[in-house]
Amino acid sequence: MKRMVRSIFIILIATLMLLTIGCTSTKVEGSGQNIIEAGNVSALLNENHAVLVDMQSAEEYATAHIKGAVNIKREDITINVPVSNMLVSKTKIEDLLGKSGIGNDTTVIIYDNTNNMDAARLWWTLKVYGHENVKVVSGGYKALKNAGLEVTSDVPGIMETTYAAKDKNTDMIATIEDVKAQVNDPSKDVVLLDTRTEEEFNEGTIPGSILLDYIQNNYKDGTYKSIENIKIQYIEKGITPEKTTILYCKTSIRGAQTYLALYNAGYRNLKLYDGAWVEWSANPSLPVQRPEGLKVESNQQDNS
Repeated sequence: MKRMVRSIFIILIATLMLLTIGCTSTKVEGSGQNIIEAGNVSALLNENHAVLVDMQSAEEYATAHIKGAVNIKREDITINVPVSNMLVSKTKIEDLLGKSGIGNDTTVIIYDNTNNMDAARLWWTLKVYGHENVKVVSGGYKALKNAGLEVTSDVPGIMETTYAAKDKNTDMIATIEDVKAQVNDPSKDVVLLDTRTEEEFNEGTIPGSILLDYIQNNYKDGTYKSIENIKIQYIEKGITPEKTTILYCKTSIRGAQTYLALYNAGYRNLKLYDGAWVEWSANPSLPVQRPEGLKVESNQQDNS
């Protein structure tokens, strides 16, 4: 009974905070513009200068994809220096987008088959380099098939173009120094958010991190939860829009999925720690927090 009363109390407080934030804070303006339902994709493709991007692997794309989609893979938008899955350079993004038929005025619509995380990583990458008109299909490939969009193995013809990216928006990125600063001198206005699984978290996390597995952003069918549900579950964790939230996972692919969920819900004070757990855990001088709260000054984690 006590547990039930506590849960009801938390929901009431979260709802009150949600209503207050929605009425008074400019930080939640512009929500709902970055994630779209599969049923709305056809109309968007027909009405705009748009390109549909498939984030499946090359093998999966060759087997089946949504008709007209061009293939951009995870390895096309990441490099493995100094650690795995880091952001590619501006020049590589310009070359990739141009060869994919994407110009500066193109509406980019992205889907994947990995719980929205690869699509979100491309979304984040494009936003970092200044492309504003980019959207992710909630539920990805499965949702598009269920919505009746045609599936094919045919590769579409691409009219290559020229793309001019903006300089990297460093406000969207956290460095290892930013994370060290929070660990060494914690600010109540900054949150470290670990988006990995509970098992990974328990094996070791960055000290002071809050855990919320990225998969909790999805309903069981793989679509993103509603904006209201996203807000409530993060507010319950004390993660509110006015705080700066630094997100990470193992290599910040899952972290990007959470970044998009929060951004779409109106959060703007977000930074993705691109080096993520693989960078932090590779340095034996950095502290690691275990479930019991013990900070260990030596870390011999397997970073594969």
